[in-house]
Amino acid sequence: MLIAFRNVNQLWAYILTETLKRLGLTCAVICPGSRSTPLAVAFAQQVPDIEAISILDERSAAFFALGQAKATGRPVALLCTSGTAGANFYPAVIEASYSRVPLLVLTADRPPELRDCHSGQTVDQLRLYGNYPNWQTELALPSSDMGMLAYLRQTVIHSWERAQTPTKGPVHLNIPFRDPLAPVPDGTDLSYLQSKFHPEDFFAGIINPCPMTYAPCPMPKEWQQCDRGIIIAGVAQPSQPQEYCRAIAHLSQTLQWPVLAEGLSPVRNYADLNPYLISTYDLILRNQQLAKQLSPEMVIQLGEMPTSKELRNWIDATQPRRWVIDPSDQNLDPLHGRTTHLRMSVENIKTEERNLSFSCDYLQQWGDAEAKVRLVVDQTMGKIDEIIESKAAWLIAQILPPETPLFIANSMPVRDVEFFWKPNNLGVRSHFNRGANGIDGTLSTAFGIAHRQQSSVMLTGDLSLLHDTNGFLIRNKFIGHLTIVLINNNGGGIFEMLPITKFDPPFEEFFGTPQDIDFAQLCATYNVQHELITSWQQLQQRLNPLPAMGIRVLELQTNRKIDAKWRQENLKKFAADITI
Repeated sequence: MLIAFRNVNQLWAYILTETLKRLGLTCAVICPGSRSTPLAVAFAQQVPDIEAISILDERSAAFFALGQAKATGRPVALLCTSGTAGANFYPAVIEASYSRVPLLVLTADRPPELRDCHSGQTVDQLRLYGNYPNWQTELALPSSDMGMLAYLRQTVIHSWERAQTPTKGPVHLNIPFRDPLAPVPDGTDLSYLQSKFHPEDFFAGIINPCPMTYAPCPMPKEWQQCDRGIIIAGVAQPSQPQEYCRAIAHLSQTLQWPVLAEGLSPVRNYADLNPYLISTYDLILRNQQLAKQLSPEMVIQLGEMPTSKELRNWIDATQPRRWVIDPSDQNLDPLHGRTTHLRMSVENIKTEERNLSFSCDYLQQWGDAEAKVRLVVDQTMGKIDEIIESKAAWLIAQILPPETPLFIANSMPVRDVEFFWKPNNLGVRSHFNRGANGIDGTLSTAFGIAHRQQSSVMLTGDLSLLHDTNGFLIRNKFIGHLTIVLINNNGGGIFEMLPITKFDPPFEEFFGTPQDIDFAQLCATYNVQHELITSWQQLQQRLNPLPAMGIRVLELQTNRKIDAKWRQENLKKFAADITI
């Protein structure tokens, strides 16, 4: 606290960081810079109550903070200096907004008199992130006035609350400082604070607000009268996955409706909880006869719509009555159907035992299709000895240690998880950046998820990893273990699945974009362990058990063209001969 009495900037920064500490902040990610000096020093003073982590690259830092917030469910502070530094936070702010992840973005800034006059390292930082933050404001210039200190305290409290309610997301505070920035006397007489400022009184009453609670809500009567309904368990990262899966199972069993569970839903990792789990719906719906036979009258969608294009097209074509259950204030229906949003969590639905006056033929049809297609998938995958991309997701689903945090990169990995992730009872904690679905910050997010958590795994392609190699700079700050399963097909495998692949040139140069990187050399540069995986048995041995500390890359080299051809030939075959 003594340092806070040296100048008004440090007093201001102390009030801000002390308020955050008392609210429950435990992690601050700090990028180097001059204008943010008062806050960087203040956060350093709060160690060990707040872990202060210095990360060089702002984009990487922002995604690391995003990953930490995902893993812990709590807001993480993110600090940078003035100028373009804050602009590098933008992709992570967008992802935090769409993924509903709480971030406190603190951008230091020049004072008003140094703006619009070509003073160095100055850009317009007001509303820097457009409409993506839950809330944003510029703080007043630092002042030692007691009323202004109270204003700062309450504004920080409001920021903390807005990062978490009514929907989690980013909050942006732009914070101007005049010189001097270092903790040296600035001529301000702060002696009066010794008698007037009493920290315990000033900070009394600050509490970490409880999350919003919802009263139990009875389920709509229409559900109870329908015998052709499905529950879609979409993209979700609930804080209590087991309770979430139990609630879905209870609803499913009450209604006798099957649960079509996205690979990114925890439902597939708590399979025994749900007897009506359908994991092969994307493959089933490629059989047009089955798709027609299984068309639903009603759909309950939990969270975000799954990745599957087959499922989306099927829902769009059949136009069932739909309900979206999610506590957020966002529109989660990209299909614009006959949809009602129920702003609650599935745990708050009050189920009522119903008198089943009709048969469960529809449920049985789904169950038969699932059993038959799952058998074909498992038999097919089990016989594959060569290293192909699609088998990685199928195998990993069965071999990870229980409750392993797993970060799944975008593009093809996330799709292979949806196609092939086998239901299990391992309680794997899947994480992903499916808000904006970009490849930005993939490695940094994984580090943020793994930091101080259980030994973790990341599944990624080569381009996603290369797009964020600056994330390896976090290695000296990282505490824990991360295994990176790298599918290296030397380019953008997802583009091989699109019509543009038939047009070469320009396909290979502008879409395939091979980088021809020797990943063993890249890992050596960052002092990261590297191993080339040449068999599925070798991969299994490396993934269970996992080391307790360190970083390593397990590289599987595949052929992009062969991978794409295999999918094109097999995805439509798995259910081709299935009848129900």
